[in-house]
Amino acid sequence: MTQLKDLTTPALLVDDGRFGRNVARMNQQLQRLGVPLRPHLKTVKNIELARRMMAGHSAGATVSTLAEADYFFTAGVDDLLYAVGIAPGKLDECARRIKAGMKLTLILDHPDAARAVAEAARRLETRFKVLLEVDADGHRAGFRPDDAALVEAADILARGGATPAGVMVHAGGSYACRDRDCLARMARQERDAAVTAADALRVAGFDAPVVSVGSTPTALFAKDLTGVTEVRAGVYAFMDIVMAGLGVCELDDIAVSVLNEVIGHRSEHGQVIVDAGWMSLSRDRGTADQAVDRGYGLVCDESGGLLSPEVIVQSTNQEHGIVGRRDGGPLNLTDFPIGRRLRVLPNHACATAGQFNACWLLDSAGQTVERLERCVGW
Repeated sequence: MTQLKDLTTPALLVDDGRFGRNVARMNQQLQRLGVPLRPHLKTVKNIELARRMMAGHSAGATVSTLAEADYFFTAGVDDLLYAVGIAPGKLDECARRIKAGMKLTLILDHPDAARAVAEAARRLETRFKVLLEVDADGHRAGFRPDDAALVEAADILARGGATPAGVMVHAGGSYACRDRDCLARMARQERDAAVTAADALRVAGFDAPVVSVGSTPTALFAKDLTGVTEVRAGVYAFMDIVMAGLGVCELDDIAVSVLNEVIGHRSEHGQVIVDAGWMSLSRDRGTADQAVDRGYGLVCDESGGLLSPEVIVQSTNQEHGIVGRRDGGPLNLTDFPIGRRLRVLPNHACATAGQFNACWLLDSAGQTVERLERCVGW
């Protein structure tokens, strides 16, 4: 084991106790709703943490890159949903993985993408399993639930030797909610879109056994998931400031932070320079549109205690973070001597964690850490 004081900064820290409580909260919610979890592993990118998220669920896991798929498959997770619209140029790679035993499910949202998959299925003699992505809120991608192109794509897949296995929805619009009632409404909207689309496929003669929904906000605030067969969520295990701003969690629930060190002062501005810039914190400014803008992250002391809701990372360069007061007033620089260690709670856990190829798991005392490898790449 390594001591926290011995880590080189910047370093990605995961609080084991908070991680465990977050996982238990999601498990309790989905047990109440009677739906299994297919956790999204793009945030943790580590098999030890992933196994804790998957425990007690039978739905496999979700990934965002083929590198993640390879990593988790090698670690023994073979049922994987690749939850990004499939790029035709990756179909040969996907077929190779399927032939090696990976139970890889693809997604798409356009008849032309279905044609590409059908052609590859014939050429590569691979029966691709595909979910049709459905748009619940106009946020990003997907067929509208009542779009004739949804059934057209399913028909193209089936005729080409692929399997249209059902539908998936991601209510990204939930990130624009500002209260819990909105989150509950968005969860209902997400479920309704998925069930409506699945019913349309069934009326057209397709089995559509998979009805997959999910985002952390909608999963935790759903009240009824009748007709849904699995939920996908991932950031819930770490949480972040955006989730706190949505009312999904409290700041004290955030399990991930970036350890850094004071390396300079901007005395004329009452600001502090730390060795965590956008290369470690990311460029994500997800709180900018929320009621309280947290800049590039909230600043804590080395033990994880919040200094003040007003002390934030105001700006970043590649390797430098500028810490100051949210209201623009000066910090008392004597409180921030050169060499003082701090932590930053991130805006977006996925984006911040994605900067690191390893994280350090803090024990209950918050002083001893265990190094956990994280997969990287695409």
